[in-house]
Amino acid sequence: MSDDPTDVRAFFATRAAGWDSRFPDDGPAYAAAVAELGLRPGDAVLDAGCGTGRALPPLRTAVGPAGSVIGADLTPEMLAEAVRAGRRGPRGAGTLLLADVGRLPLRDGGLDAVFGAGLVSHLADPVAGLRELARVVRPGGRLALFHPIGRAALAARHGRRITPDDLRAEPRLRPVLAEAGWRLVSYVDEDARYLALAVREG
Repeated sequence: MSDDPTDVRAFFATRAAGWDSRFPDDGPAYAAAVAELGLRPGDAVLDAGCGTGRALPPLRTAVGPAGSVIGADLTPEMLAEAVRAGRRGPRGAGTLLLADVGRLPLRDGGLDAVFGAGLVSHLADPVAGLRELARVVRPGGRLALFHPIGRAALAARHGRRITPDDLRAEPRLRPVLAEAGWRLVSYVDEDARYLALAVREG
């Protein structure tokens, strides 16, 4: 699939309605990844490329009622599924925002953390996209790049072989994050999960 935003939107628009039912067992992996993000009650966090909002409930649990949870996605159909699943508003988990994560309508340094599930491989310009995420996070804030299965398992699912030029590979990801204003502090890539944690520099 192309990483052009128009192509990304079209790809996910046609799959939105059945997305959650395709991956019914991912909930615990999302919750575990959110726990490693180190959120505190009252924090403000963005789920970048939130899709149907599967990370929003554990993010809300982590920051509590005094915290702020925003889910941003560029595909209206995905956000509609998040609404249907009850993941929006005061009775749900967070505020939903139709936006390209490469151009967020959020103020500089207003967030404590960003969570991005399956995000980085869909960024048309990874450095620029990650820099935009750094812009909206305070210095010392955190970023989690997550996938509920590792790179090898994901490649096998799509009938491909894992390659060293994959952006999610640690030797490629570390310098891209650094150029965008993040410092990689933890990296796990195993069959059951992929999780890269970074800290906002500056």
